Amino acid sequence: MKKLSIIVATCFLMAISYSCADSFLDKKPLGSTSEDVFYSEKGVTALLTGAYSMVKGSALWTVSWGASITNWTYGSVASDDAGKGSYVGDQIPINEIEQWNVSTTNNYPADKWVLNIGMGVNRCNIVLNVIAKTPSLPAATATELKAEARFLRGLYYFESWLVFGDKVPLIPEDKVDVAATISNDNAPGVVLKFIEDDLTFAAANLPAKQTQPGRATKWAAKALAARAYLQVLDYASAKPLLDDIIASGQFSLADKFFDNFRIAKNNNVESIFEIQRNVNDINESLNGEMGIGLNAPYAPEMGLCCGFHQPTQNLANAFKVDAAGLPLFDTFNNTDLKNDAGIASKDDFVPATDLLDPRIDYTMGRRGLPYMDWGINRGMDWIRDQAWGGPYVTVEKTFYYKAERNSLSTTTGWQTGICANNFRYLRFGHILLWRAEVAAFEGDLAKALTLVNQIRVRAGNEVVMGKVSIYKLPLDVYPWGPAGSVDFTKPAANYKVGTYTAFADKNVAMRAVQWEQRLEFATEGMRFFDLRRWDKLPTGQRVKGQTRRNERCHVRRKG
Repeated sequence: MKKLSIIVATCFLMAISYSCADSFLDKKPLGSTSEDVFYSEKGVTALLTGAYSMVKGSALWTVSWGASITNWTYGSVASDDAGKGSYVGDQIPINEIEQWNVSTTNNYPADKWVLNIGMGVNRCNIVLNVIAKTPSLPAATATELKAEARFLRGLYYFESWLVFGDKVPLIPEDKVDVAATISNDNAPGVVLKFIEDDLTFAAANLPAKQTQPGRATKWAAKALAARAYLQVLDYASAKPLLDDIIASGQFSLADKFFDNFRIAKNNNVESIFEIQRNVNDINESLNGEMGIGLNAPYAPEMGLCCGFHQPTQNLANAFKVDAAGLPLFDTFNNTDLKNDAGIASKDDFVPATDLLDPRIDYTMGRRGLPYMDWGINRGMDWIRDQAWGGPYVTVEKTFYYKAERNSLSTTTGWQTGICANNFRYLRFGHILLWRAEVAAFEGDLAKALTLVNQIRVRAGNEVVMGKVSIYKLPLDVYPWGPAGSVDFTKPAANYKVGTYTAFADKNVAMRAVQWEQRLEFATEGMRFFDLRRWDKLPTGQRVKGQTRRNERCHVRRKG
């Protein structure tokens, strides 16, 4: 007891002596680096790399799924594109997002806030402050590095603004005492103006091309600014930015739609700003995208996890087309595209024979069709809880081919969906359809028609091949069944995509543009935000026939 008392007393005295010493207040945390170490071009570039490292939306295990820049929770699951998937008790916070009933204790929005404001914006401001304190930097170099940091800060604020609206704290780099001077009580338009200022500076001072993939260019800044204007339907401000990108001649549509989702086609001709991913360089592949690591088929023979982000029946129905290969605007949801809900994998199921836009089978996995090169999608056995999540297997756009497993997918950690598939955050397809939206709003029907048809022509350049002739799919058929079960010389389904001949008026044009954006960008984390902004259009141009909320769970609610 006496020994313990001496130890306690000694510790107490030491605490007093340290607390009374002025030098204690000046001590740096262990492991910290003095700022002046970075007062050089090499140092600033290192800090800027750290700011870029936040952009994928998954920095740490504690900040990943809710912060992912793919926005699969906020933009896809919160809309009629997809449901959470998995089963009801897994990742319960996503249930609240899907049901539009998010509690203040939900950690997913907290993750988004921490990564974008606490980490992303903070790192950009550090870069900007160090640039200002580094007189040895050549003026042109300093300006370009500053432009990159401001592009990233604009991006982090844009991502925050999408989720939190105007209730985000605006923190310029010259604010020292953030807690004392910063408020998130912003008037409408103030956050957009902050984003606009950053991106305008970036566009004026960034190069048209970068030597390293993944670094921001002037076109990336203009594209992001255009998207920001579209969120508030400021078509007049978005139009010249979109026109500049198109007129630059630096970008074109990839030959095939799915080239935007193939690892082998990373950084292709369509890419404007692409989130770079890498695997197996560090433990758990943290330089991959942790935020989509849950979104792989839950198939026992694949050994993958975890069956999240399942497309809805509403989305499947949206891909149905008429005899001319055009969308069924008014009747698409009258009857469901045939599905295998409630049908065991070992039992008979003949896939739908409806005419379909070919993008459906590059977007969602349907039973009885090839699932990339993994084998025949066996339906219920590939879904964690079909009664909860519906009959469609998790999306393919962020996934990888079986032939790429372990070389371009992670070999460490349990999130086996993590791979080297970049995320095309801004691509030329966005620019064309956003410009078509501007044209439709303005009544420039010829322009809208030309741009929408460009996308639709490309959609027909490739279809999933492999007609499956067996309808009972127990485990022992994996991967391709008995010899002759799949005819890879024939399309997997009945595909057709046509082009429009004319738009009767601006309302019809806007509807076609909105539909095309859904089909082209389905499950890419944009749908909820698009529906929200389109709600503010004149009545005749709003999305019709969809309620955003009630129809997105069409299968689960209808049986």
